[in-house]
Amino acid sequence: MSNGIVKATGRSDWKVAVVLGSGSSGLAREIVGGDPISFADVEGLHASTVAGHEGALYAGDVSGVPTLMFAGRVHLYEGHGPRAVTSAVETAIGAGCDTIVLNNAAGGINLDLDVGAPALISDHLNLTGQNPLMGEHDERGPRFPDLTNLYDAELRNLARSIDPDLKEGVYAGLTGPTYETPAEVTMLKALGADLVGMSTVLEAIMARYLGAKVLGISVVTNYAAGTTPEPLSHEEVTAASRQAAARLMSLLRGVLERLY
Repeated sequence: MSNGIVKATGRSDWKVAVVLGSGSSGLAREIVGGDPISFADVEGLHASTVAGHEGALYAGDVSGVPTLMFAGRVHLYEGHGPRAVTSAVETAIGAGCDTIVLNNAAGGINLDLDVGAPALISDHLNLTGQNPLMGEHDERGPRFPDLTNLYDAELRNLARSIDPDLKEGVYAGLTGPTYETPAEVTMLKALGADLVGMSTVLEAIMARYLGAKVLGISVVTNYAAGTTPEPLSHEEVTAASRQAAARLMSLLRGVLERLY
């Protein structure tokens, strides 16, 4: 089967793919460098329509590790189906990647998490009502994949060895594009969620199905609705992501340097 990333880069030996969330796209240029490849120019990928998502692929070696870095992603709320949302992960694994790092901007439900700081994802609640594995089974992975250790414990330990102050929590993935109501945040807290956002869960499922290890890193960009009196805005989200950029860049570089 043809692979759009292999065609676009001329390589099939990629090892790690990093998907960056809202406001973090600039890290791809800082960490990987080189010329960006528009998602529109890569077979199988879809252009992002959201501010703060560059919609470009950066490909190169980082500390000797062949790395794909997606500056942005697409979402269900843009009108895409679950397979389109997971296309970057699926195509990256098809190009050789066996480790997937998923970054996102998230609201903090647990007030012990620090706004403007990264937090590891220990588990998730898929509340999107969607799953990329629905439909006819294509037999690339198990029909009923086990998600017990979806967010790999060894990768989380590696991340904490680089940044010992990292906190972690359960991420609730919803469809958006509206932010959650205070009542919904109360519900999510009762369900055990520490973080909430509009991405990641479907990508993580696809990565696990295809046999890759997953590291999830949220940037806590605001406290969720009702936890504080402040209104929510996308501008606040992207600004907080930029605030966390230096620490997130150090974390990502450290993980890439120590993976192999």
